[in-house]
Order: sequence, then structure tokens, then C-alpha cells
Amino acid sequence: MKKHVFIKSMCAAAGLLLAAMTATHAQSAYPNKPIRLVVPFAAGGPTDVLSRAFAKGLSEELKQNVVVENKGGAGGNIGVDMVAKAPADGYTIGIATNGPLAVNVSLFGKMPYDPVKDLTPITRLAFVPNVLVVHPSLGVKDFDELMRLLRANPGKYVFASGGNGTTQHLGIEMLKTMGRVQVGHAPYRGEGPAMSDLVGGQVPGLFSSVAAGIPYVKSGRVIALAVSSSQRVSSLPDVPTVAERGFPGFDATAWYGVVAPADLPPDILQKLNVASVKVINSPAMQERLLGSGSTPAPTTSTEFGAFIKSEILRWKPIIEAAGAKVD
Repeated sequence: MKKHVFIKSMCAAAGLLLAAMTATHAQSAYPNKPIRLVVPFAAGGPTDVLSRAFAKGLSEELKQNVVVENKGGAGGNIGVDMVAKAPADGYTIGIATNGPLAVNVSLFGKMPYDPVKDLTPITRLAFVPNVLVVHPSLGVKDFDELMRLLRANPGKYVFASGGNGTTQHLGIEMLKTMGRVQVGHAPYRGEGPAMSDLVGGQVPGLFSSVAAGIPYVKSGRVIALAVSSSQRVSSLPDVPTVAERGFPGFDATAWYGVVAPADLPPDILQKLNVASVKVINSPAMQERLLGSGSTPAPTTSTEFGAFIKSEILRWKPIIEAAGAKVD
């Protein structure tokens, strides 16, 4: 009887050891199937374009397909929530901006996830300045003319953005607060559709990412009035900052980062961080980022997590002062 119990115990222990070894092997073999990269904004916008370039590099680095899936809506919350609620196995990751990772906590009345508790930060990717652009039919040629027009016509004009909670949206809110002007806000499901309507004359202006705005500025279809960063952008050297035009401290710079669900196994996190940083530092990605006016800014997971927390705190008083809220 005792011998029978002993054999059963040994078999159970062997089974547990085999399961543990199998799980360890599965993690060490990561990735052994395609990875889904969720983009929380519509196709065609700058986040989508950058994400596809990143996915290509990550596919090459990890020797596995990385498939982009666009899931826009709610200022990026829907797509990031999909990442937060996915299995923490490294096969669902996402690229998100400071909107769904920091700003929306203060902007939205209710969040479907907690960006600090429900996500694993992998790395920050880049800083991305915005540029204030208007349609030629608006009849203004520089920032000062725009401000005079807006002050003379309170509430008449509605500017677009790529969505609630984006730095494009917050750029409008900061302009309203600091410039004491009344401007409406039209949030789109991504920057691509917003830019299309601006070029078509359906909306008079918007804060666009520099990457998305440059082709239209150079073709003359839109007019660049000011950039939202604290310093001028090398790809638009003649365009002043908003701060230069009489609004010191104005800075509505976007950033991108790579995230995964909370509780990602440490070995998989390490692989994703190392591979992602290599992609960001690669000549091809550096050329793409710098050519679009963006600044590559890779980090460790810990550094990115601390940065997200600091950005939540930075934007909270700005949003409260602007009175901006999305229910």
C-alpha cells in the first residue's frame, strides 16, 4: 500500500516537473507564433505608419511575424484596453501615445483600464512634436493673424484633432486657456481622417503631428503657423514655436511607447525590450523618425513606467485648468 502511494506521489511530482519544464521551454522559445501589435488609432495616421515600420523591424529582430491590428476609438482607450485584457504571454502588445497612457486618466470620466496597474511598459519609442496647420481659405499667414481672427470671432471656428486625449486635442485646449480664445473641438477617429477633412476644407485647422503635416505643408495645401514643442523642429526650421509667439511654457509634445498586458513574464519582457530598443536604434528607424521631426527615445521598462507616472501627474493640472472633460 505504502509502495503504491509512493509511486503515485513520484508520478505526480514528475508530472509537475514536466509541466514546469514545458512552460519554461515555451517561454524560452518565445516567440513561436505571430505577435499581434494593436494600434489604438485609425489606419493611415502617424501612429499607424510608425507602428508598421516598427512591426517590420520587430519581425526581423524576433524572426517572427508581427501583425498590426488597428482598433481606434475613445481617444485610444479601446485599443489599449484590448491590450490590457489580453493574455500576458507576449503575443499581444501595443503601441500607444501619451493620450491613452497618461492624459486620458484625467480627461475621461471613466477609464476601462488603469495604465499603471493593468499594463507592462516595454519601452518608450519617441517624442513627436505637433504643428498647428490651417487651410489656406482661412486667410491667415502666421500665428499672430490667427490669434487676432479667433479673438474677433469667439466660438465661430472649430479645430479638429486625431481624437480626445491626444496632444493635438490638448494643444487646442492649451491654446484656448493661454490665448483666451474660444475655439470648438472636433475629435476624429485618428489623425488621417482629420487631416483629410482639413485638406478638403471641411475644418479650418488642427494640431497635426509633424510627420503627417510635412507633406501637406510642403505642397502648399495647408499652412504651418507654429510647432507645439518647446524648441523648433529641424524638418520645419522656419516655423516658430507657440512659445516664441507669446506663450512661454507652451509644450504639447506627443510621445509613443510600447506596452503589453500586466504581469508579463520577466524573460519575455526582457526579449521584447531588447528587440524593441534595437529596432528603435536601427539606421532605418532612426532615419524615419528624425526625418519626420521625431526624436528617438528608447528606455528600459522601469524607466518607461516611471515616465508614464510622471506624465499622468504633469497633464492633470493642465486638463483641470482647461476644464476639458470627456464622458
